[in-house]
Formats: sequence, structure tokens, C-alpha cells
Amino acid sequence: MAPTVSHPTSVTFVDDHGHRPVNVDAASYYGAGESYSRSRTYSHSYLHGYNPRRAPAFEEDIHTRSRRMSHDEKSVTAPRRFLIDVEETIRVILEQEDTDGDFQISVTDAGPKLMALGTATSNGFKTFDIRGTYMLSNLLQELALARDHNRKRIILDEARLTENPVDRLSRMIQHSFWHSLTRRIDGDGLEIITADPKNRTGRVQPRIYVPHGEPAMAEYYRRVAKEKPHMNLDVQVLPPKPDDPAFVKSLNSKPGLLALAMNEVDDGHGGKTLKGIPFIVPGARFNELYNWDSYFIALGLLVDGQVNMAKGMVDHFIFEIKHYGKILNGSRSYYLCRTQPPFLTDMALQIYNQLDRSDMDANRAWLKRAIQAAIKEYHTVWVAEPRMDPKTGLSRYRPDGLGIPPETEATHFTHVLEPYAEKHGISVLEFSEKYNDGIIKEPGLDEYFLHDRAVRESGHDTTYRFEKRCANLATIDLQSLLYKYEVDIGTAIREVFDDELELEEDFPLAPFPPTPKSYASPHRERSKSRLQNSDEWFERAEFRRQQIDKYLWNESKALYFDYDTVKEQQILYESVTSFWPLWAGCANEEQCWQLVTQSLKKFEVIGGVVSGTEESRGKISLDRPNRQWDYPYAWPPHQIMIWVGLERYGYLEEAQRLAYRFLYMMTTAFVDFNGVVPEKFDAVKLSHLVDAEYGNQGVDFKMVPREGFGWMNSAYQVGLTFLTSHMRRAVAACTSPEIFFGANVSGLAVGSFTVADNMMPTDPLNLAMENLDIIDAASA
Repeated sequence: MAPTVSHPTSVTFVDDHGHRPVNVDAASYYGAGESYSRSRTYSHSYLHGYNPRRAPAFEEDIHTRSRRMSHDEKSVTAPRRFLIDVEETIRVILEQEDTDGDFQISVTDAGPKLMALGTATSNGFKTFDIRGTYMLSNLLQELALARDHNRKRIILDEARLTENPVDRLSRMIQHSFWHSLTRRIDGDGLEIITADPKNRTGRVQPRIYVPHGEPAMAEYYRRVAKEKPHMNLDVQVLPPKPDDPAFVKSLNSKPGLLALAMNEVDDGHGGKTLKGIPFIVPGARFNELYNWDSYFIALGLLVDGQVNMAKGMVDHFIFEIKHYGKILNGSRSYYLCRTQPPFLTDMALQIYNQLDRSDMDANRAWLKRAIQAAIKEYHTVWVAEPRMDPKTGLSRYRPDGLGIPPETEATHFTHVLEPYAEKHGISVLEFSEKYNDGIIKEPGLDEYFLHDRAVRESGHDTTYRFEKRCANLATIDLQSLLYKYEVDIGTAIREVFDDELELEEDFPLAPFPPTPKSYASPHRERSKSRLQNSDEWFERAEFRRQQIDKYLWNESKALYFDYDTVKEQQILYESVTSFWPLWAGCANEEQCWQLVTQSLKKFEVIGGVVSGTEESRGKISLDRPNRQWDYPYAWPPHQIMIWVGLERYGYLEEAQRLAYRFLYMMTTAFVDFNGVVPEKFDAVKLSHLVDAEYGNQGVDFKMVPREGFGWMNSAYQVGLTFLTSHMRRAVAACTSPEIFFGANVSGLAVGSFTVADNMMPTDPLNLAMENLDIIDAASA
């Protein structure tokens, strides 16, 4: 009779030849109890405390090791598994491999990139070598996840360390990152979301502002404050007009979170209570609901089947338009005067098309609320003064606001304020206080901050494209989005609401067609005076398309340009947003052909498309530093918009090529830098180690990435839908675009040189080290 094996009561034995799900989310994989293999030999010794540990192999030891065949398990039927002590292995891997001490195993670490792990079938007596950055960083990530689930020892499938990187990243986004980025504003979620890293008042007391006209919501939060005294929650009710500039400025010293939409639910005791509708935040220091981030995030959520989460974000935007007058830049008090690029109609229609068809009446009622809100936002924000320029009939980013934007870093505007402070003979701090309080008047500074707020409203903060002129510009991106609004609203009214839509809220309708005379008249038609029909919205769209062609299209340069409504001239800054008319559908076939054949090459680089051209950006120096929305930086919104736009006009191969480039850059960073998914990239150097003004969000994590970054997560999920299976396999193998596409990219402009004969250096380690040298030199 075989001897009895002693083991802890919590142990579950894993059949060596059985099958269990391997590449699943961490909760499923590590959520069960501890497990052991039913090993054939040495089985009882480990369980009784014998733990054979092998010292890490350094330097010459690596070369004197036995060939792998002496360690390798010979099983053909069973996948290899490792028996691992979690805490000890974390200690060893960080000590041996994390040479720069950032709790990440990346390609720039100088460790041996080799570790022996004991196999489960031998209870750790036989070992197998784990080699290379990717496997070791995955090992560190898996150990961190096991620790999250309170596991002391694990049996780890090798397949989780060698998992196809495309599959692994996509899985982490779908099952982990979205969950980590989920927030709710209610009693259960407040403690997480009230934290505001942009609050520099010195007071960290959590504060929530409830809109006027929501007494039940105000009472709910007062009850939360009473039930959770440790929070020290301050509940404030806003006035009926919460976006008055003077009032918003008065909140600078007491910033707070803005309440969002809630549902009434059963409280479990026979009564009713309120519960916050969940939503996704961008991540890192952006811990609230943002406007245009949310649109791109929603696209990724729809790919991942999270329709209700995306639908809830539209519910919040409907709430914001009703109570705050606009979809806010972000849901904090200092954003009450400022919106961001408008995407509500496309967001709502895409979600509507994926709603459960079992209750179409409810679906139509939901879409009706969204379209009504969009119409109100359109008339009261985008085609109302001061954002509307009646002379051209085009709209601008031109928010209200007084003083210095309070959400910036304390020293962000020091270089701008110093000359004014010297002029008045006082310190910058004293000048800032007196200027904000209106004691000191400086019209030149008022103009500067008007444009600065407009840049922030545009979402492109910051860029030399907009510096000191943004509020005067009718930008091509905004006109494209509003054209799409007009077409979407007209289409929804015609196709879903039988060409008649009644508006339930009362607000003024903007004159049409726009002229200085019609806007000078105080008379305004009211929203409830008549039904809306599709014809008027298609007329508005056609008028805007004509104005775009008249003022923004440049035939000789085959590009759209922003138009300065004050100087009455085009601003010849080459921006990749010139391709947004393809997404909106307002370019004709000839314009599209010219954009693709003549202008695309100006923006296409090895890692996708850059925000603008190097020529337009100009020379960079100590006095003229990089701006993060200029060359050579690549952002997810620009990638997604150009992919969709090109596909819309039939240029699918070009869309696939650009998607491949961007996903290649994301995947190589993920493989080489411990699973990083950052806010943005330097698409010329294929690096997330950027030194632009705000650095890079989403890169500061320990051992395992928890969130990625909202719209970068979406870019990956959406981008994968453009790739063929062959392209997906090539991306997973980190095959450079220059190799994959071959001669098709010869002559492609990349910075000050061109790709010729596919000889562009793309080694990740060289690129990373080069970028580190640049950062070190800049900080020296």
C-alpha cells in the first residue's frame, strides 16, 4: 500500500493529464484554492516542508548550465506546469532582474533574463528555464495577480507565460482593465472617485456638487455623509445656472466632484434608494468622466460586448446637458464652463444598433432622449455665440471662463505670468491672486487664457497649431463633428421617429442660415414651438459642407486647414485631423482621393499617423519645447478616426496598414515593457518613454498593469477588427511594418529621413536606450 500523503486541507489536486482553462482572467485562474500536482516521485517531501531552492544563475553560470534537455519534461500529452512559492519568487525575480528598481521587468533591465522554475510534476525537483523579457515580465505579472488572490503557492501553466501577446493584451483589456477603470458616483463608489490629483488647493476634503432641481439626489448624498462620517463629505447644491463664469471661478478654492446620473433601485428593506450608473474613466490621474475620451472608450466597450456600460455613459451625458448645459470636459467643478469635441450622436446611434432587440419601444425611448439632448447641446452650445461665427457660419472652440485654469500644475503658467508680475513689481503668486480676483486688469493676459481654455476644450492640449489663436479658429475637426451631428440627427428623425420629433425641453433655437444680421436679432424661435423634421437637419449639414469647402479645403495642398475667423485666412498648419471629414462623410470622392494619394504620406510613420507634420511644428529648442499633440506623437483618437474614415471611402488596405502600424507599436511596448499600455506614443521612435510637457499617463504601475489607458485600450480592441488573421499573427510575432509591407512603404517620410530598402532600425532595445539617453540629457 502506498504511503499516505499529508497535505493542507485547502489543497486541491490537479490531474497531470487533465485540462483546465489556462488563458482566462486572473479571478477565474487564481480564485480557487491552492492546488498541487499528483506527482509520481518525491511527492511527500515537499508537502512536509522540504523546499528545494536553486540560487539564481549569474554571469558564467548561465553558460555552464546543462542543456535544456536535461531539465525538460518529456510529456507530449500534458502541458508544462510550474510549482511556485509566490512571495519568494517575487523576491528573487525583482532582486535578479529588476536592475532599475521600477518593479517592472523591461527590455532596458540588465539582468540575466533567465530563471529556473521547478516543474509541478516533480514537485520542484526538476527545473525548466524561463528566458527573455516577455516570459519573465509575464511571470512577475502572474505572481502579482496570484498575490492579489491571497495565494501563497501556485501551479502555473507555462502557457500563461508564453501566451500570444495579442491575445494576452486583448484579454487583459476585456477582463481586467475595463473593470479597474470602472467608477460609480454613489455611497459605495465615492471614496475612490473623489480623489483628485489635480486639486492643488491644499485641502483634500471630498466634496460633491449636486445640480439644482435634484432634491432627492441631494438628500441621498447628505444621508451618505451622515452614515459615513469618516469621509467628511461636503455636499453642496449648485445654483440654477451653474456655468456662470464668475460663479465657476468662485469654486476654485473649493473644487469638487459633480454628481452624475443615478437609477432608483430597491434598497433591500422594502424601500427605494439611488445607485450611481457605472462608467469608465480614462485612467491614471484622470479619475472622472471625460467627454471625448468616453466616445473612444465606448467603441472599445462595444467591441468587447459591454453595451450597457457604454449606454450608461450616454445617460451621464444626457444628464450633464440637462443640468450643466453641456457635456463637460470632465465631471469636476472647474470644468463647468468647458466642453470638448462633440461625439454624442454617433456614440448613441452605435449603441442603439447593438441594444437587445427584445424591447424596441424602450430602445427608441432611450435614443429619443439622447437625440433630444444632442439637439439642445447643438443649439445652445455649438451654434450659439460665442462659439458660432455668424459671418462664416462655422463653429469654434471658445469657452467662457475667468482667470487662470485651476486644474493645471502650480508652475504651468509661471513663464507666462512672470513678465506681468515684474511689471507690477510683485511675486508671481501675488500677481496670480490679484489677477484672479479682478484687482489687476490685463487684457493681453485675458486673451492668452481665452485661447488656452479653447485649446483645452478642443481636447488637443497642447499644440503649436493652436497656440495664442485657438478661440478664433474654425477647426476642421470641429466642423466635421458637427456635420456628423447634423446628419445623424436628421437620419435618426427620419428612420427611427417617422420624421417627426417633439422636443421636451424649452430652449432657444439658433437662426438658420446663419448671418451676422440673424444672430444680432434678439428674437429666437423656441424649441417647443414646432416638431423637428429631417429636412432642416440635412439642410444644415449641406450648408456646413459647403462652408467647409469654401473656407477650409485647400485644393493646391490637398488638405483641409483651420480657418482664422478674425484674420480671415487659413492657418497652414498640417494636422492629421484633415482626415476627420472622411470619418464624418463630408468629403467628396475627389477630395478623399487627393487626401489619400497626396497627403497621407505626410503623416504616416512607422508607428501609425502622427498628430501633425514636423515642418508645421517647427524647430524645437529649450525656449520652444515639444507639445504633446504635435509631431512626433501619436494618439488613439487620430488613429481610430482615420481607420474608420478610410474604410468608409473604400480604402480598406490603407486603413489596415495604419492599424497594423499602431498595433505593432502597442504590442512591442507591451512585450518589451512589462505589459505597458500608455496614453500616447512617439510614433517615430516607437517609444512610450516620451518627454513631452505632461509626460505619459498609464506607465506608473508596479509588477502588473492594472488599467492600461482608456482610449488606448479601445484603439487596440478596435484596431484588431481591421486586421486579417495573417496580420494579427504577424503583429503577435512583433514583425516590423517595414518587413511585413515590404516595398510598399519605400520612400515613406519619417522625420528628417525616409525609409528606403526596408533598412530602418526598429530594434526595441536600441530605440528604448536612445530615448532614455535623450531624457537623461534633457534632465541634466
